[in-house]
Amino acid sequence: MLRSRRSGRRNTATAELNITVFMNLMVILVPFLLITAVFSRVAILELNLPGSSEDTVAAEGQTFQLEITVRQTQIEVGDHNVGALGIYPNAADGYDYEALSKKLSDIKKTYPAKTDASILLEADISYDTLVQVMDRVRVSETVLNNTVLRTDLFPDISIGDAPVRDGGA
Repeated sequence: MLRSRRSGRRNTATAELNITVFMNLMVILVPFLLITAVFSRVAILELNLPGSSEDTVAAEGQTFQLEITVRQTQIEVGDHNVGALGIYPNAADGYDYEALSKKLSDIKKTYPAKTDASILLEADISYDTLVQVMDRVRVSETVLNNTVLRTDLFPDISIGDAPVRDGGA
């Protein structure tokens, strides 16, 4: 019995916790997370659905409603109530974004308080095309003395389906 008491005392020594490996991991992990956090940026753009086309409004109550229709062969700029204000066919290298930007800048000069626009897309329009058109509708970029000046055009964007052309064209 004496032996069992003595052997029990030998095992009662406290073990120290070795956290050196954990501290080494933290020394490496914390700076890595801080550096990569700068590169992960989330940009959110709030979009709206366009209003119903069946809404009837009296002729004197009609207001300017900017619509940009993106088709496979062209981009059309117009007023929902009046009709087309400009049609820009595709060039050999794709859509004519420069002409679109110029037309939208002219419209903004005519309607400076207007902030909303509807982008209507035909089926099978690429996402990249949508982003390019949205960028041109939201902001105008002008180069002046080697500096780029950005001016808000129509930041409140609605997205919808383009109406089907008459005659199947």
